[in-house]
Amino acid sequence: MKILYYDCSGGISGDMNLAAFLDLGMPKDYLESELAKLSIWSDITLEVNTVASHGICGTRIQILQKEKVHRHRGLNDIKQIIGESALNVNIKRQSILCFTLLAEAEAKVHGETVEKIHFHEVGGLDAIADIVGAAVAVEYFNPDMIYSSPVQVGSGFVECAHGILPVPAPATAELLTDVPIKTGHPFETATPTGAAILKAQAVKFTDSISFTPKKTGYGFGTRESSFPNALRIFLGESENRLEEQYLFETTIDDMSPEAFSLMENRLFEAGALDMFKTPVVMKKGRLAVKLSVLVTRETEESVLNVIFKDTSTLGVRKIFFEKRYMERRFEEVNTVYGSVRVKCSYLKDELIKYKAEYSDCEALAIKHGVPVANVYNAVVYCFEEKYGS
Repeated sequence: MKILYYDCSGGISGDMNLAAFLDLGMPKDYLESELAKLSIWSDITLEVNTVASHGICGTRIQILQKEKVHRHRGLNDIKQIIGESALNVNIKRQSILCFTLLAEAEAKVHGETVEKIHFHEVGGLDAIADIVGAAVAVEYFNPDMIYSSPVQVGSGFVECAHGILPVPAPATAELLTDVPIKTGHPFETATPTGAAILKAQAVKFTDSISFTPKKTGYGFGTRESSFPNALRIFLGESENRLEEQYLFETTIDDMSPEAFSLMENRLFEAGALDMFKTPVVMKKGRLAVKLSVLVTRETEESVLNVIFKDTSTLGVRKIFFEKRYMERRFEEVNTVYGSVRVKCSYLKDELIKYKAEYSDCEALAIKHGVPVANVYNAVVYCFEEKYGS
């Protein structure tokens, strides 16, 4: 499984992020060809240099704007720029998500609606290139999971369009709600753009992660300091397959059991990975059913809609967890009764266990009028003969 891990011990900004991905191996020509799909491309140029700081060699990028007047674009303006481009749908979706998170943070901080928010610093062409470039980079490396360390935000004060503000800037602080942060460096090290990119991409923030690094990229900012003003990104692999999943749970005591059947079918159609019901006793001795549904990040909204529409519940608990599993492959064996699919489980390319698909065995048992156990035994014999014990 391919993993991207952000080491934000030196903070993160939009240009540091883009520089780190270039240092990690994304070609500059590829980045430029993707950004050229935006209508603003003719108004910017990319200046990429190899730099060394504190004995570390890395990359620095500067996005130079040709426009002299800085426009205060709103979310709809930026959505239009991205939406009308020839970028693929994943890059568009990720870029718009990032700007939406920024708009929501700014709206909350300033007591405005998202529609009335006009970006200042992050509405510039350089910020648009940073955020779209971040989505382009993720699409280029195509990781299975993205993690981040706690974020170093710095300390002190920063001057921006609204005046002199404490670090982290209010929008950054809002974006990093529920994200572990560290303070201490004597200036701003995490910008709103960098925080939004992390919030949109990383599925978990942790100091504890097990993986094997394959490449490392350093993206340098422009500030000179007593420590490396750089973002480090690791590209690596995990020996065990790992998947981020969520468990939805709710208890139901006022619904006809017959109604669960249609709901179950709709849950799986919506993308549920698994579903089960557990008899429980609620307060005051009420008998009920605890509905548990396993989902991924991509399917949680569609599954949640089914639960709310097809059950009597008014609320759902959401539990995050990691699922580790062995690699699975299907083989096919020909027995005296017919062909049967066999699910094989591997750990580090070593076959650990296998199991015949029950539906195949059942169909052959019915066809030949024999017990299912006979078909199972035939599968074991043929599999061992073909692949060894």
